[in-house]
Amino acid sequence: MTQLADPHDALSLRPLAAEEWEPWYDALETAFGSVESAERRAMWHALTEVDRSLGVWEGEAPVGTAGAFSFRMAVPGGAVLPTAGVTMVGVLPTHRRRGVLTALMRHQLDDVHERGEALAVLTASEPAIYGRYGYGLGTWKLRVEAPRAWVRVAPGPEDGRIRLRLADPRAALAHCERLYHELVPRRPGMLARRPGWERLPVFDPPAERGGHGPLHCLLAEDRTDGELLGYARYSVAEQWLDGGPAGVVRVREVTAASAAARRALWRYLLDLDLTETVQVPSLPLDDPLLHLVGDPRRLRPRQLDALFVRLVEVGDALRSRRYAAPVDVVLAVQDEFCPWNTGHWHLHSAGPEKGAACEPTEASAELALAVRELGAAYLGGTTLAALAGAGLVTELRPGALAEASRAFAWDVAPWLPHGF
Repeated sequence: MTQLADPHDALSLRPLAAEEWEPWYDALETAFGSVESAERRAMWHALTEVDRSLGVWEGEAPVGTAGAFSFRMAVPGGAVLPTAGVTMVGVLPTHRRRGVLTALMRHQLDDVHERGEALAVLTASEPAIYGRYGYGLGTWKLRVEAPRAWVRVAPGPEDGRIRLRLADPRAALAHCERLYHELVPRRPGMLARRPGWERLPVFDPPAERGGHGPLHCLLAEDRTDGELLGYARYSVAEQWLDGGPAGVVRVREVTAASAAARRALWRYLLDLDLTETVQVPSLPLDDPLLHLVGDPRRLRPRQLDALFVRLVEVGDALRSRRYAAPVDVVLAVQDEFCPWNTGHWHLHSAGPEKGAACEPTEASAELALAVRELGAAYLGGTTLAALAGAGLVTELRPGALAEASRAFAWDVAPWLPHGF
């Protein structure tokens, strides 16, 4: 049990006990001003890792919460690294600005450090909060909303080899999960789902459908051998206006291992009878859909923040990914919250086909930045050059910025497939 800094506060921080989950989660819901369905609450209860969950308590009452999931996340080059997925962070309105959140973040990052996980990630309800703890915006997403009448995917030369069929989402789940698992290393930011997490993509309680029908699963298979090449999950909200049918298609996921499968899935989703609008809440910034349709402007794409990345072990994290170009640079890293990262780090790699080394050094710095900016650039979705343009990265050797920025970039945009 840890006492918080203010001696006048009768607050203590300690790990959660399994039997305390219900009041602990009640406090989290109060902090967010929300009440979840019984089904969603039960799912998060089952997924909670109690040994990674923390509470700040005032007597017997929880007033602050924080947890972590033991994820594995893809990084540039295809490695899938142990990663702490920070989650369920909340402080009661009555206990704000009393050091509760800082104490939780301090304890949690120390624990991640002791576990040897090089990375921590989170999605932020208020992004401004987490920068001071070293989290940088590492991935973006696109939200699109397309008028069906104006968006079309043209036929492709391999359409004939793809067979589409509808399947029960749960019956097809294991089949789809195998394909998802195969594709994880190809895109930075993708999460390798642990047992139990396969429930999330098909979670579909009637109370949360918001006027939509049940979840559908569309499979794209090779006609010759039945191999699964892709799948889509979607629902439809029936709607009628004076002018006729105006249904809304909500696309939860499109996953494809081939261009032909992807084209076939999107042609289907953008041409469903009795519908007028297709909504897609999350796509990678470089999603091929932008190039499949004749008029991408009609997709009305909107860019939104997604995953915030924190390097907990700078050396391990930087040597575990690949680099798009040769790099040999000394980084001066500043990390006030995790001081073991502060110092000069010599990063060198011969390019994408080679591994990387990153070790502490006494050599003069050539590029200076805070750990937050290193996290923002880590998955390849934000360039160091852009951060330097904002005054957040300082070049100390002419040419070091361009060299490092090219190396940290990646040819596939990072993307978080689902929240947590």
